[in-house]
Amino acid sequence: MQHMPQTVQTAPRFDALPVEHPLPMPEQSLSHQSRGMPTPDTASRLVPLRRLFVFGTSIAMTIAAAYEMYRVLEVGGLTIPEGAVLGIFVLLFAWIALSFVTTIIGFFAILAGPNKTLAIDNSLPPPKVAGRTALLLPTYNEDADRITARLQAIFESVQETGQIDRFDFFILSDTTDPATWIAEEAAFLRLRARTNASCIFYRHRIKNTARKAGNIAEWVARFGGGYDQMIVLDADSLMVGETILRLVSAMENHPRVGLIQTLPVLVNGKSLFARIQQFAGRLYGPLIARGITWWHGAEGNYWGHNAIIRVKAFAEQAGLPLLRGRKPFGGHILSHDFVEAALLRRAGWGIHMAPSLGGSFEECPPTLTEYSARDRRWCQGNLQHAMVLGSRGLHWMSRLHLLTGIGCYITAPFWLLFLLLGILISLQAQFIRPEYFPSGASLFPLWPAQDPVRAAWVFAATMGLLLVPKILGYLGALVRRTERRGMGGIVRGFLSVLFEVLLSALIAPVMMLMQAKAVVEILMGRDAGWQLQQREDGTLPWGQLVRRYMLPTLLGLALGLAAYAISWPLLLWMSPVLAGLILAIPLAAITSAPSTGAWLRRAGILLAAEECSPPQILVRANQLSEEAGSSARRNPFALLFEDPALFAAHLQMLPPREVRRRGDPDADLVVALAKIAEVETHTEALTLLNSKEVTAVLGDQEALVRLFSMPS
Repeated sequence: MQHMPQTVQTAPRFDALPVEHPLPMPEQSLSHQSRGMPTPDTASRLVPLRRLFVFGTSIAMTIAAAYEMYRVLEVGGLTIPEGAVLGIFVLLFAWIALSFVTTIIGFFAILAGPNKTLAIDNSLPPPKVAGRTALLLPTYNEDADRITARLQAIFESVQETGQIDRFDFFILSDTTDPATWIAEEAAFLRLRARTNASCIFYRHRIKNTARKAGNIAEWVARFGGGYDQMIVLDADSLMVGETILRLVSAMENHPRVGLIQTLPVLVNGKSLFARIQQFAGRLYGPLIARGITWWHGAEGNYWGHNAIIRVKAFAEQAGLPLLRGRKPFGGHILSHDFVEAALLRRAGWGIHMAPSLGGSFEECPPTLTEYSARDRRWCQGNLQHAMVLGSRGLHWMSRLHLLTGIGCYITAPFWLLFLLLGILISLQAQFIRPEYFPSGASLFPLWPAQDPVRAAWVFAATMGLLLVPKILGYLGALVRRTERRGMGGIVRGFLSVLFEVLLSALIAPVMMLMQAKAVVEILMGRDAGWQLQQREDGTLPWGQLVRRYMLPTLLGLALGLAAYAISWPLLLWMSPVLAGLILAIPLAAITSAPSTGAWLRRAGILLAAEECSPPQILVRANQLSEEAGSSARRNPFALLFEDPALFAAHLQMLPPREVRRRGDPDADLVVALAKIAEVETHTEALTLLNSKEVTAVLGDQEALVRLFSMPS
C-alpha cells in the first residue's frame, strides 16, 4: 500500500474530458426584455387561426357548462356555498375542455398521417450531418452500470449510422454519495474499455449548484463553444441513432430554430403501476402531442430531456437567474425547462415539437409512492413559475405554458374543495332547518333545492369529456397496424382500455389528495429537496404503506359516512372517489408489485408496441444492464485500494486544488485531515470519517495520497 502513490505517478495520462471550449452563459434578467430575433420563419401562418379555434371552442363549451351548472344550483336561490361550487366548476371545466379540444384535434391529425414538423420525414433515409453535437447525460446518485448501459446502447446506435465522428457523449455527474461517485468512475472506465471510444467523457461536479440546470450550464460554460447542438438526456433516456441524425439535420436546415422536443415513449414497465402509465402514455399520449403541436407552432415547450438544443442560442439566452425570496419560491429555478424554453422564445428562437419522429424512450416510476415523490418536486418547481409569469418580453404562449404547469397542481386542491363543498351543501340541506321566509319582502318561500335531473346531465357531460379521449386513443390505435398489434389486438386492446380506466379512476383520488397536500405544504414554505429516484423495484413494507396512505383512507371513510348520513343515492354517486380513497393502502401495494404486472403481461393486458416488437436499442440497453447485474454497494476507498488503475484515473479526473478550493475553505476537508493526522493507519482513519468528510477526501488529491501512503 505504501507504493501506491508511486504507481499513480507512473500511470499513463488519462483524459476523461476533451479540451475546453468556453462559451459565456450570462444570467438573464426577468425584468429586462432583451432584443430578440424576428419571428421564426418556421411558424405556420395558420397557427393564429388554429389557436382562435381551440380557445373559442373551449370557451364556448365552458360557457354552456357554466350555464347548465348554474341552472342546477339556482333552484330556490344561489347560496354562498353553491356560488363557490359554481365558480370552482367553471375553472375545472375550462381545464378539461381545453384538453378535450386538443385531444380531438390530435385524433384527426393522426388520421391525416404522420406529422412532418421541420420537414422531418421518417420515410426518408437518415440524413448526413455536418456540425458537432454533444449528447449530455446528467446523473444524480443513479445506478452507475445502468446509466453506462443506456449510454453504450445510444453510442452503438449512432455508430451504426456511420457518422459517429460528429458526436461526443458526456456523463455529467452531480452525484453526492461517495460510493456512487467512485462506482460511476469505475463504470465509466469499463464503458471506455468496452467501446474503445475516445468520444465518451465523464465529469463529476464538485458542488451541484442549481441541480440539473446548473449541471448543464456548467458544461455549456466549459465546453459549449466546441459544439453546434446538444441533446439533453435523462438518466433513464434512450434515443435511436437515426432519430438523433434527423434532429441534428432539422436544426442545421432551420437556423432560426432553438429547440426541438421529441415525444418520449415509456418503456420497461414491470409493476402494475408502471404498466398503467406506460399503456396510457402509449395510447393517449400521441393524441395530446399531435394536438398541441397543431396549435403551438413555433411556441412549443421543453420537457427537460430527450430534446435537441442549439448551444449558442441556449448560452446567450437561457442563463437562469436566482429568484428573489426564500424557498420554496425563491432561490434556484427548479423546473428549469419551461423557463429555458420561454427565454429562448423571448429572443425569437423557435421551439418546436416533433411528435411523429419516434425512437425516443424513457422510463416511469415503478410505484405510486415513487411517482408522488417525484410529483412533489415537480409541484414545487411548477408553483415556483408564479415568480416568472410576469417577466418582461415573454411570448403569451410561453406564459400559457407556465400557467399550465401551475394549473396541473393547483387544480388538485380545487377538486378536493369542490368535493367537500358538495358534501357540505348536501349536509346543510339534510340537517339544518331551512329558512323558508328570510327577512325582507318575499312572496314565495326559499326552498333549499337543486335540479337533480339537470345535475345528472352535467355530470354525464363532464365524465364524457374525460372518457372520450380514451376511446379516441383506442380508435386511433386501431387504424395503425403497429399500434393495433402492439396493444394485443382489438379485443385485448379494448379490455386493456377498460382496465386502465378502472385503475386510473381508483388512483386519481389518491393523487388528488397527495397533490393538494403538496400544494399546501409548499405554500407553507416546506422545501421538497432533491431525493434519489427509485427506478427499479420500489415495493414497501405494509407498515410504511399504512403510514403513507392512512390520510386518504381516513378521508375516504369520513366522506363515506357523511354521504351515507345524507342518502344512499349520494353514497352511490360518490362511490368511485370513495373507493379509491378507502382502498389506497391495498391499491398502493397491489400496483407496486412486479408480480401483478408480469401476470397481466402474460395475459396480454396493458401491452405496448415496444413489448411486442421491441426496438433494437431497447433490447441492447436491457441486455447490457442484465450483463452488468446489480453490483453490491461498496466502500469507495476499498474500490480505489484494490484497483490502482481506477485510483490513478480518479486522481487525474480531479481538478487541481486551487480550482477546487476557490472561495471559502472546505470545513469537511479540514476536519478530515485533522482526523487522519491523529492516527497511524488508514484503517483507523476511515473509521473516523463521516460521509461528508469521505467525499471531501475523495475530492482532494493531496489528502488521498496522504491517506493511501499510510500503512494498513
